[in-house]
Amino acid sequence: MTKIFYGLFIALVLMLNSCKIHSSTTLPDTNIKEVVNSADVVLVDVRIPEQYAEGTAKNAVNIPLAELSEKTESLKGKKVVVFCNKGIQADQAMEILKKKGIEAYDGTTWKNVKAIQDEK
Repeated sequence: MTKIFYGLFIALVLMLNSCKIHSSTTLPDTNIKEVVNSADVVLVDVRIPEQYAEGTAKNAVNIPLAELSEKTESLKGKKVVVFCNKGIQADQAMEILKKKGIEAYDGTTWKNVKAIQDEK
């Protein structure tokens, strides 16, 4: 029983470490604060319109995640920062935009992006 436990533990550790290595090599080596505050960035809130209306980052546009695939044409050739409430939809938006060849950055949450803007 002890051997099985240790075997599972070692397998879990190896899996977790492989995920960390993979994610660190795929993330751009860019300071998100610089990107959010750059003049040529498009801030995209991927939440539903009702959530967007309750509060968002300054100058953000609302493109709900469900509509993002059809509305990527207007984002081509631009730096895009995506965000939502908890970061889950932003991760999904990142995948969509990267597949379309769009330079995209993960702002995680709208509160995070707003806090970066307010630091100026």
